[in-house]
Amino acid sequence: MPSVITHAPDAMQDEEQNIGPMAVVAAATAATIDAVIDAAVQQVNHRPRERLGGRYRRLRRQSLLIAEPLSAEDCCVQAMPDASPIKWHLAHTTWFFETFLLERFQSGFTPFHPQFRMLFNSYYEGVGEKFPRPQRGLLTRPSLEEVLAYREQVDARMLLLIDALEADAHADAGGGGSEHPQLADFLSLLELGMQHEQQHQELMLTDIKVLLSMNPLQPAYQPLPMSLRLDDPAELDLQWHRIEAGVVEIGHAGNGFCFDNETPRHRQFVEAYQCASRLVNNAEYLAFVEAGGYEDAGLWLSEGWEWKKREGLSHPLYWRRGSEGRWQEFTEYGVQPLQPHRAAVHLSYYEADAYARWAGARLLTEAEWEHAAARLQGGGREFFGVAWQWTSSSYAPYPGFTAAAGAVGEYNGKFMVNQYVLRGSSSATPLNHARLTYRNFFPATARWQVSGIRLARQG
Repeated sequence: MPSVITHAPDAMQDEEQNIGPMAVVAAATAATIDAVIDAAVQQVNHRPRERLGGRYRRLRRQSLLIAEPLSAEDCCVQAMPDASPIKWHLAHTTWFFETFLLERFQSGFTPFHPQFRMLFNSYYEGVGEKFPRPQRGLLTRPSLEEVLAYREQVDARMLLLIDALEADAHADAGGGGSEHPQLADFLSLLELGMQHEQQHQELMLTDIKVLLSMNPLQPAYQPLPMSLRLDDPAELDLQWHRIEAGVVEIGHAGNGFCFDNETPRHRQFVEAYQCASRLVNNAEYLAFVEAGGYEDAGLWLSEGWEWKKREGLSHPLYWRRGSEGRWQEFTEYGVQPLQPHRAAVHLSYYEADAYARWAGARLLTEAEWEHAAARLQGGGREFFGVAWQWTSSSYAPYPGFTAAAGAVGEYNGKFMVNQYVLRGSSSATPLNHARLTYRNFFPATARWQVSGIRLARQG
């Protein structure tokens, strides 16, 4: 194994790049995944209306492809209260379309099964009764086969509705009339439903990973393709990009889709700060583990220390000690050697905060993260597509935020307490779901998501 960082603050390369508020940052010349994703997240996250049916089909098919390697038994089990069975994800995303679109817009609507309204309601009080979240793994009925039939029937009805409403809208436009009065509301809810399913596609991948990791057989989610080698990537130097103090704008702007918690766009003042050019990697985090980071109470927040002791934690969630004492990591391809230069992932906020303190640094605020990601572009790495990045910002409403009326307004606003914001996107996030202003959020103890660390220092 290559040598690891034994004292993080001195070992990190201190190459500062001064970036004023109006500076233009040169794009990287090398073709990197960040450059690809930087371009992708600037795209409007919707397709022309005439392609909605095809987009809907592709989206729904992707959820089935995620479930394809799994057995019916895999799909029924719930690993922990925070996770859900794959079967439940497949049903709940279907429930969303049935409840919020078909029930409202389909003439002569009848539910697939009256009890599904309660069984697969996640947290919408405005919709009615809910089945307890920690007990979703007890739902052996309906069977996976019936859930798949539920999806098929709802999809057929949704596609007919999409075609009918679009046909009406085109007819109105051809006659010189205004847009179909129901179409705007339908399209808004359809987009929300598709974005919602993409969120669940990511959760499906992370929920099945934690489930399989608990099995002593350590089964792989899928076999390692013969053409793929999990070689350790080349080491990226850690540089510090300095960004001057100033008033910055954050939050969603434009006509593309966003969740309500990304609005309204507003101004915040940030002091001068330095942003790390990449995420903390396994070698660096291993140095923290081997230096006794999990035994040093002075590095931990009080609640984090008590949680760590209670859970008996001494390393990241999926790290394992091999028979020869070498570190391994449980992956979608089963147990693999720990790769030193890959980003350290599946870390809680408490672990991220403790590591940052040990490294003589801190976590970015979400305003700093969004500003840095927009400014650095190709000058930074791993902002998207690798790991969600913990910020030190509590999940709270932006100034002027107002939740929508009705059950749909429960989507984000009521969770704005006792959670922290994560920014970017992960290897499990659908590519066209990433967005510069996206605000993910989890409690400080969450480790089963693909979450990592980007460091900051005062300017």
